[in-house]
Amino acid sequence: MGTTNRKEPHSLRSANKMDSPILEPSLYTVKAVLILDNDGDRLYAKYYDDTYPTVKEQKAFEKNIFNKTHRTDSEIALLEGLTVVYKSNIDLFFYVIGSSHENELMLMAVLNCLFDSLSQMLRKNVERRALLENMEGLFLAVDEIVDGGVILESDPQLVVHRVALRGDDVPLTEQTVTQVLQSAKEQIKWSLLR
Repeated sequence: MGTTNRKEPHSLRSANKMDSPILEPSLYTVKAVLILDNDGDRLYAKYYDDTYPTVKEQKAFEKNIFNKTHRTDSEIALLEGLTVVYKSNIDLFFYVIGSSHENELMLMAVLNCLFDSLSQMLRKNVERRALLENMEGLFLAVDEIVDGGVILESDPQLVVHRVALRGDDVPLTEQTVTQVLQSAKEQIKWSLLR
């Protein structure tokens, strides 16, 4: 008996080529959250994995991302195998980065939550100077929105509420230097007035 040399139908051949490994779903959606100024310098950066393990690699990536995005009006970019969603306001550029297979809408929800939370916390004055004066609020907000790359919250009202609660309940070890100095000045002033 002879074997026949039949060709596979086209649909089967293309299906075989598409047999790539299926990516397992992951809660670790966010790879980084960045805020750069209008010169592309870092104001805030939090990386959640070791895609860019050194500060030198992170800064090079940040310059690259800024150069690609600062003159465009779009909101999504693919860069170095990563999905980048971004927004600019006055003199700030906000970025949320995920892997190339991440859902852009999820990343955009994180970006919008961060921006809207900061807008409420800074009384709609989202610009470099106001942000630098309120960095502790930014740190708390990002921690409420993303933890270790996992999205925790996307409602800016809840984030602002939780940041306000955490800000009122800061233990002495986590107080800023300014708060400690102000407290010391008050104590000295009252001890001199006695």
